[in-house]
Formats: sequence, structure tokens, C-alpha cells
Amino acid sequence: MTHDHDLVLRPTPAQTEAALNPPPGRNGGDLVVETLAGLGATTVFGLPGQHALGMFDALRRSDLAYVGLRIENNAGFAADAYGRITGEAAPLLLSTGPGALTSLAALQEAAAASAPVLAISSQVPTAGLGGGRHGYLHELPDQAASFRGVVKSVHTVRSQSQIPSAIAAAWKSALTAPHGPVWVEIPQDVLLAATRLPVVTALDAAPEELPPRPELTAVAADLLSRAERPAIIAGGGVVRSDASGKLRALAERLQAPVVTTFGGKGAFPWTHPLSLQSWLEDRHTTDFLEDADVLLVVGSGLGELSSNYHTFKPRGQVVQIEADLGKLESNHPALGIHADARLALQALLETVDERTDEDAPGRVRDLLDKVRERIAAQELTLEQDVLASVRRALPAGSPSFWDMTILAYWAWSAFDPRGANTMHSAQGAGGLGYGFPAALGAATADPTRPVLAVSGDGGALYSIAELATARQYDLNVTWLIVDDGGYGILREYMTDAFGEPTATELTRPDYVALAESFGVPGVRTTPESLEADLAKALSAPGPSVVVLPAVLRMFAPTHLG
Repeated sequence: MTHDHDLVLRPTPAQTEAALNPPPGRNGGDLVVETLAGLGATTVFGLPGQHALGMFDALRRSDLAYVGLRIENNAGFAADAYGRITGEAAPLLLSTGPGALTSLAALQEAAAASAPVLAISSQVPTAGLGGGRHGYLHELPDQAASFRGVVKSVHTVRSQSQIPSAIAAAWKSALTAPHGPVWVEIPQDVLLAATRLPVVTALDAAPEELPPRPELTAVAADLLSRAERPAIIAGGGVVRSDASGKLRALAERLQAPVVTTFGGKGAFPWTHPLSLQSWLEDRHTTDFLEDADVLLVVGSGLGELSSNYHTFKPRGQVVQIEADLGKLESNHPALGIHADARLALQALLETVDERTDEDAPGRVRDLLDKVRERIAAQELTLEQDVLASVRRALPAGSPSFWDMTILAYWAWSAFDPRGANTMHSAQGAGGLGYGFPAALGAATADPTRPVLAVSGDGGALYSIAELATARQYDLNVTWLIVDDGGYGILREYMTDAFGEPTATELTRPDYVALAESFGVPGVRTTPESLEADLAKALSAPGPSVVVLPAVLRMFAPTHLG
């Protein structure tokens, strides 16, 4: 009798010959790039450094495309966006110590947003590991310790034979729901040493699926089928699992209004009769969701922003579908279903009863009317006009990447993304500098359509160096910089709290002249000419910069009363 576990794939004669006679001149770095190619990677991001040169030398012997950014954190943001757009694990090659540590803020954003990033760092030579303290350049007593609280998993390599398995395990971890960044570190001497190991050709690192438990979806389906006022909160998990179509089908079957979180933008059509859009920082929306007798939360942990700063107190039964076990029932008691959003929504579609509720679209219209009336009473025409100009200028289907700036905060609530997986921001971890380097990663992933980046002048100063990257690779990114002379939102916060701001005003460059010094076309615009100038820049191939001098204000919060 032959058992499945006895079956072994036998190499072909050609594979045997290649294994017995690997090409000369290879080192440990070749094992890295061969493994990445074997897993399906086509593009890597990064920045070279002394200890990592073995990996970078091996790149020239591979078919992998390399996009080199100027700062490791920005390389991490680019890899993050590449992972969000493609759904693949984006390799990020880094050096030891300062180079590795500079990527931490980007990896925190990737972790918060569940973006699959495969970070591979060099390490000091093997003799300096484990607290050897040989005084090597970039030496840390425990480099991996700096990453364990940030990434999904840490994988260490101490010999060349470990490289393929460690990277494959990391790849699988990054792409198993919930997606996230992972960390692999390989010592310098392991990367540089010549190798006689065969070329890496066959790897199986398929991510594990996370199906729901059927007894839980049966209970959830019964609750939703019998609900009088069901509602749905759709988070980033719906977008990441490509479940927007299933969400729409379920909402229509249940006649349940849907609001998307800021990370879930595009998970549900903006103009659908059941769409509550994304006005989560609005008390009218909070009240509407609290009134639901059954509230389905899909792919969201209902954190600070998604819960109107934790003022949301649901009164009905909450059903929460969440792939991240740590977020399940972390903020509200619920029927918790630990599962990938796509698989759980499919299970519900197969078991819920169809509801009729002719009043649901009317209740949605009433809510959105209340939101519009609240905003209209605050004399914020400039802000609304600027955002509307951006929407009209950006082609449908083109992705946009938003830094932490006032216009982005407006966009979280008020911007129609016109499609799933098209609008991304740094609202997961909230660090500055995300927009432009992330847009470069997205343009690398899909060079067929223009990409928009939006920053304030404060966030833009984090990313100026990447104008060189945009020009070097001729990436199709238009960068809109809203220049208000400082950290605008902090200026507002401090003025409201203390009567005047401190440390928020910035001396900044002439951004148009600066862009042109990199060979990137730049234009200074006005609110009135923004749409035309932005549309022209987006329609031209290659990178461009549009600078809008404007002081924008936020709409009044509703969570403080």
C-alpha cells in the first residue's frame, strides 16, 4: 500500500544534471534571490549596505527587477503599497543596524494595515551573533528583538542551507490571513560565502486558508435573517481578501446599510442606495449604527478611528468576522468569527434568508442628508471644493495614496474611491511620509495607469529624496503637495487645546523649483485651477509635482461632546 506521505516528486534528468553541476560564481545571496524568484516574486525594493552586498550582487545574476529608494523607511512604504495593490508579498532588501532600524515605521504601518511585506535584512558576521560583542560595524546585541513587536513573524538564518526554507516560511506567514510584514535576517558571511548548493527551483509556500467555523456562521445567518434593522461595518479585511462583490451581494440580500471604515474604503460602492459611505467621525452615523439590532462587522477591529474615538456603544447584537485573532472582540462583546472575510461572507451568502426592507434606502438618504447639513453649517466650502477637484481630476480606477494631512482626513470620510483597493493611506499607524513613496510602489506594481500621491508640506519633507527615485525609474506618479506652512492638523489641535500652537511652523523649500532640480516637472496651482492642473499632470507620462498653497481646516469633531 502506498500512502500519500510516501510520495516524493522525482527530479527530471535535466533537474538532476543542474543540481549536480550548479553554475559557478554563486554565493549565499544567490540562494536568496533564487528563492524569491521560485516563490513567484518579480520585483524587489530596498537599499544596499555593506553587510547586504552579497544579496545585491546576486540581483544582477537574476531576473528580478530592483527598485532602489533613497531611504529605507521609504523603501518599506513602497513595498507596503506594492503588496496592497498586487496581493503579493513584496520583498524588501535591507542592510544591518541603522539600515534595518530605519524601516521600522514603515513596517509598523504595514502591520497595522495588514500589508504583506517580506523584509530580508543582513546581519553582522556569524561570530558576532548571540551577544558576541566583536564590535562589528552596525552591531546590535539582538537585532531581531527590535522587530518582534512590529512584524508578524521573525525568521533567523545561520547557514546557507536554511535560506530557502526560512524565506519560504516567511513568505507563507506574510500571505496567510491576516496579511502582514515579516522579517528574515541573514549574516554577512553567510551571504558572501561561495555555495555549491543547487539552484533553488521548487518551493511550496502556499498560504493557509482561514475558513469560518460552520456552527458560528449558522448562528450569524439566523441572527441576520431575523433582524429588523441590520447594518454592516466593512473594514480593510474586505478589501484585502477581495471580498467586495460578496459583501455587496450579502448587503443586498439582507437590505442592510453598509458603512466602510477608512481602511475599508471602496469595499462597498459609494453611490449604492445602501451605502452610508465612510462618515465614521460623525455622531449621526454613530447613532445609526448603535440603533442596529444586529450589526455585522467584517474585517475591522473597531479601533479608535472606526469607533468615532471609542464613543460608539452598540446596543444590538454584534457579529464580528476578523482574521486577526487579537482584534476579535477586543473592543465590543460579539459573536466572534475568526475567519478570512471572503470565506466567511461566502458562508453567510449560502445560508442567510433574503429580507425585504423598503425603508432601508430611505433611512440611508436621511442619514447622509443629516451629515451634509452638519458639514454645510461649518463654512468649509474651500475644503470640499479642493477634494471635489481632486476626485474629478483622478481617473476612475487610478489608485491614490494619502499622507497624514488635513486633506487626507477629509478624504477618509468624504472621498469616493470609485473602486475597491484604490484608496490607501497611513491611517493604520499614522506616521508621516507615507504618500509619495507608497505611490511609487503602486506605480511599480501597475505602470499602466497614473497614481496620485497627496501630502502636506510637513509630510512632503520626509519624502523629497524619492523625487530622484521617481525620475530614475520614470514612475507614473503625480504628487500633490498642499502647502500650509507647517503641520496643519497639529496647529489646529494645539490652538484648540492651548490657545496657540508651538513647534508647528516650518521653513520649507520652493517645492516647484526643488522638483525641477530633480528633472521632475512642477507647477504651482490655486484652488480654482487645481482640477485642470492636476488632470494635466496625471495625463502626462512620468513623475510630476503639483503644489497647492492653501490653509485647510478640519470639520468639527463629534466625539468630544
